[in-house]
Amino acid sequence: MHRLTTLLASVLLLTASVAAQEEFAPKVPVVKMAPAPLVTAVQAKPATIPLTFNVANGYHINSNRPKSEFLIPTSLKIDATTDIVIGKVIYPDGQDQSFAFAPDEKLNVYTGDFTVGVVVHPLRSVEPGKYIVRGTLKYQACDNTACYPPKNLPVSFDVKVAKAPPSSHPANPAQSPHAHQ
Repeated sequence: MHRLTTLLASVLLLTASVAAQEEFAPKVPVVKMAPAPLVTAVQAKPATIPLTFNVANGYHINSNRPKSEFLIPTSLKIDATTDIVIGKVIYPDGQDQSFAFAPDEKLNVYTGDFTVGVVVHPLRSVEPGKYIVRGTLKYQACDNTACYPPKNLPVSFDVKVAKAPPSSHPANPAQSPHAHQ
């Protein structure tokens, strides 16, 4: 319980200083998205799109599953499309690290490069072609001494939809080799 109280006090102290930190917040983006590879998804079949993000050196962001309910998790929200269903979002495991503001606690964070997978499932009715999918990565960046206001990073990537191969089922069931009279 004492550890949770210590962590809570640290988080509250950091949160209370967020407004004061805003004017000192980094002027360069702390998290950037690398260009996503063009993945081909076949009609009516799921495909996973790997999205790679980079956290600037000297910063960290909470993982998708921080160890405390009081920490802001990193989350990727993909805007719904009409003909491409968005399946699950697959987050990597974070790294447990200690920081000067809570040296006895380990926080689960992302640093450097990390990749989030997005499962897309084009419906059979989708016309083959290239489609843009958009969303937002919400995160809160911190350095070794302070946390900054949460940010939303616009995300977009292309999905190439290919026509599904023709069904391998024959249109008519096989006929019996026996003659029917």
